[in-house]
Amino acid sequence: MDSNVKTQDRSQFYIDREDRYGAHNYHPLPVVLERGEGVFMWDVNGKKYYDFLSSYSAINQGHCHPRIINALQRQSEKLTLTSRAFHNNLLGECEEFLSKLFGYDKVLMMNSGVEAVETAMKLVRKWAYKVKKIEENKAITVFANGNFHGRTIGVISASTDPSSNLGFGPYLRGVLNVPYNDVDALETVFMSNPNIAGFIVEPIQGEAGVVVPDEGYFRKVADLCKKYNVLFVADEIQTGIGRTGKLLATQYENIRPDIIVLGKALSGGVLPVSAVLADDEIMLTIKPGEHGSTFGGNPLACAVTMEALNVVVDEGLVENAYEMGNLFRAKLNEYIKKSTILKMVRGKGLLNAIVVNSDEDSSLGWDICMKLRDNGLLAKPTHGNKIRLAPPLVINERQMLSAIDIITTTLDSF
Repeated sequence: MDSNVKTQDRSQFYIDREDRYGAHNYHPLPVVLERGEGVFMWDVNGKKYYDFLSSYSAINQGHCHPRIINALQRQSEKLTLTSRAFHNNLLGECEEFLSKLFGYDKVLMMNSGVEAVETAMKLVRKWAYKVKKIEENKAITVFANGNFHGRTIGVISASTDPSSNLGFGPYLRGVLNVPYNDVDALETVFMSNPNIAGFIVEPIQGEAGVVVPDEGYFRKVADLCKKYNVLFVADEIQTGIGRTGKLLATQYENIRPDIIVLGKALSGGVLPVSAVLADDEIMLTIKPGEHGSTFGGNPLACAVTMEALNVVVDEGLVENAYEMGNLFRAKLNEYIKKSTILKMVRGKGLLNAIVVNSDEDSSLGWDICMKLRDNGLLAKPTHGNKIRLAPPLVINERQMLSAIDIITTTLDSF
C-alpha cells in the first residue's frame, strides 16, 4: 500500500482498489481482513472479530491451524505438483486415508467444490450408460429446488435461483428439479421416467438459509434410490467434516449415499481441495483420459488434507460442534421468546441461521450484519432475511457465550 495513505483510510484504499481492478461478481461486507487465528480475524486497522462464517465452512479447524500450516510448509519445500502424468508418493496414501475414514472403495481428488460436483455428475452419467444401461444421451439427473452446488454452467442448469442462472443460458440438458424435503414428489419423478440416473442433494441447504429437512427424509430418499436403481449423491461440501456435529451430516440417519462430495474444510481452508468418494462399481466406470485435473491430487494438497482431517479427529471437533451448536440454538431460542426481531433459529451442529422478522427483499439482514461487524463479529446474510452463523469448530464455551452476547446485544439495537 502507498506509504502516504492515512491509517484511517486503509480499509477504503483496499476496497477501492478491488473495485477498480477486480470483477464485480461479489458484494462483500465492507471489512478488509489481513490475519486470522483460531476463531478470530483482524482487519487492516487491527480490529479483532469473531469469525461466524468460517469462509462458508472451509475453516472448520480454525484459521491458520499450526499443524496444518506446518504440513503445508514441510511439503511445499519438497514437492508441490507433478500433474497426473506421473505418480507421486502421497496420492495413494491420501486416497487410502480418505477411503478408510469415510468408508468407500475409491476416491477421486479434485480442487474446488464445484469441480467435485461436476465430477459426481459425470460419474452418474457414466454409471447410467455402463451399468444401468440407459440409452446414450438420455440420462436424467435430479436436483432439489433451492439448491446451491456452485456456479459452473453445469450446476447452474439445475439451480432455481435467478441470481445464479439468469442470463447464462442455454442450460445443460438432462436435468430435472423436485421440491426439497418432499419424498412424494421425488418418487413421482422416479416413477415417471426410467432414465433417472441420480439424485444430487445437500443434507442441509446452506446457501438457501440453512434449511434443515424433516427427520427421516434422507432415510426415505436412500430407500427410494435403491428401489428405483438411482444413485444417491450427497453434496457434503459445506455440511461435511464435522460441521453439523457428525463427520458427515448424512450420518444422522445412518445412511450411506452412493456418492459423497467433499470440499471446503477438507484442507482446513489452506488451499483448494475437493474429493468424490464412491465404490468400485461407480468409480471405475470412468477410464483413463475421461476425467481429471492438472492440480487434482497434487502432493501439497494430499499432505494438507491428511493433516486437516487428523486435526478434526484428534481435537474432537465433531463432538465440539455438536455441543456448541446445541448451546448456540438453546441461547438463541431463549432470546426469541422475549424479542420480536427473529422468527427462528435453525441448524445442526455449528451450521446455523437466524431468520430475521422481515421480508426477503428487506435490507434488515444486511444492516444487522453491518452492526455485528461494528460490534466485533462477522457474518453474512443470505436471501435477504437469513443470516448464516457458522464459527470454526474450535470455538470453546467461553468464546461462544461471548459471541452470543454480541449477537443478542446487536439485535436489541434494532
